[in-house]
Order: sequence, then C-alpha cells, then structure tokens
Amino acid sequence: MLHKISAGVVTKSPDPVRSYLLLMRLDRPTGYVLYLLPGLWAVVFASGKQPDLLSVAAIAVAAVLIRGFACASNDVTDKEIDARVARTVSRPVAAGTVSVRNAVLWAAAQALAALLVLALANVETVLVALATYPLIVAYPFMKRFFVWPSAFLGLVMSTYVFVGWTAATGNADYPPAVYGLYAAGTFWTLIHDAIYSHQDKEYDRKIGVKSSALLFGGATKLWLSVFLVLSVAGVLWAGSLTPIGWAFHVVVVVAGIYLGHLLFRVDLDDPKACWDAFVANTYYGWIVLAAVIAGQFT
Repeated sequence: MLHKISAGVVTKSPDPVRSYLLLMRLDRPTGYVLYLLPGLWAVVFASGKQPDLLSVAAIAVAAVLIRGFACASNDVTDKEIDARVARTVSRPVAAGTVSVRNAVLWAAAQALAALLVLALANVETVLVALATYPLIVAYPFMKRFFVWPSAFLGLVMSTYVFVGWTAATGNADYPPAVYGLYAAGTFWTLIHDAIYSHQDKEYDRKIGVKSSALLFGGATKLWLSVFLVLSVAGVLWAGSLTPIGWAFHVVVVVAGIYLGHLLFRVDLDDPKACWDAFVANTYYGWIVLAAVIAGQFT
C-alpha cells in the first residue's frame, strides 16, 4: 500500500518536481522504512507504553528526508557508475534530468529540513542526527576501495537507533540496551543490503566496484544466516537489559523465523526475486517493533 501511495504521488507530480522526487527515491519507500524502523524500536524501548507522538512523527518525517539526502548524495557520487548499470541508468543525475549542482542543493535542503523537523523533539536529537551526516556522504566512496561496503552502510544506517532514543528521552547518554539495538540493526542491514547487491553483481564485477554479493559469492546465504542469528540476539539482549514482558521474546523469535524463511526461499541469481526479498525485509523490522510494543503490555 505504501508503495502505491508513494508511486502515485510521484507519478502525478509535474515533470520538474517529479525528477526531484525520483532523486530522493520517494517512489521506493522501502529504503526509508528500513532506515526508520530501528529508530522506532528505540523510541518504544525508551518510552514504554506511551511514546510521545510528536517524537514519533518527527523521526518518521526526518527519516524520509535524511534518506532523500543520502540518495541525492549517492547519485552525485555514483553518476558515472549509475550510467553503466541497467537498473540505475535512468536515475535523474545519471540521466541528466537533474544537474549535479541542483542535486547537491537538493541534498543539502533535505538534510537541513530533517534537522528542523527533529528540533520538534529536542535539540539533542538534532546534534545526534547531524553527527551522522559525514558518514552518510562518505558511504558511496566505500564501494570503490573497501571490500565490504555493506559493513560501513550497516554502521551508518543503524545510527537512527541513537536518533530515536534521543528523540524519546532528550538524552545522549545511552544505556547498553541501545547498543544491543544498534548491533541488531547493523546485522539486519548486512542481510538486506547483501540481497539487494545480488541484483547488480554482474555489473559490479565488470565495473570493478565492491559489494557483498561479490565478497560472499556462493556462501552468501551461509553468512546471512549468521547475521540473522546475531541480529535476533542483539534485539533479545537489548530486551534482557530492560523490564520488558514475555511477549517480546516470543514475537522476536517469530521475527527471526520469518527472516530465516525469507533467506531460505530467495533465489540470489534472480534480480526480481532479490528485489522482492529486499522489500519483504521490512516485515522483519515491523515484527520486531510489534515485539517491543507487545512486551510493554505483558
């Protein structure tokens, strides 16, 4: 449903506007949902039964804007690479519908707007989010020289845990449970980004850029199974450090079973199957969020 709404907004927009909405990937909401969910885990963990709705709304809107900033920055850096890959050749910067200058300005505008939105929660949250911006800008360069760029991406995307916790508490002094959620989000990112990278592995091999698909090759599912165990363990460890009810543990196990089933079924040599599995990864995050909520009431 979210895909239909987002795609509808983009499709019905005037041509000049549409290019900028495509640049921020508004038509593909999976990316900002994957970025947002660890932040929501942290908000509910920190707030208990009554999370502040303004804080929830702020981090939700900011997640869309920060992801848009990240995509625009990525497309400027990867302009030449995107022009050589069938799946990305139509991206606005690579296709020439948005200039590099305008893409940079659009990225900066979204980055600033996100900070203004987060200020509705508290100033501490603004500072935490701002501290992640250099890492977001640096990520596209990792695939050029770092053999495992997904590892860097995992560390960057999961910083939204800290943003969510700070939005809920106004405090940047994090208890150990927050680091458990951060680890869980990082290992989860390693899973969905590896699946995503298998869509382009032949192009990556020809161009010479690094990816999880090329690093793990035929052993990808084995490695992702390890990351699955570690992600679930991170969530459970976070729960063990907080006064949370029994339903949390049951539902987290269900989340792990779901993600394991997804990994077992996906055909990593079929780009469409990889895309579908990438999108379906969001359900793991939603189930974990449901676990945190359920744990507050049992």
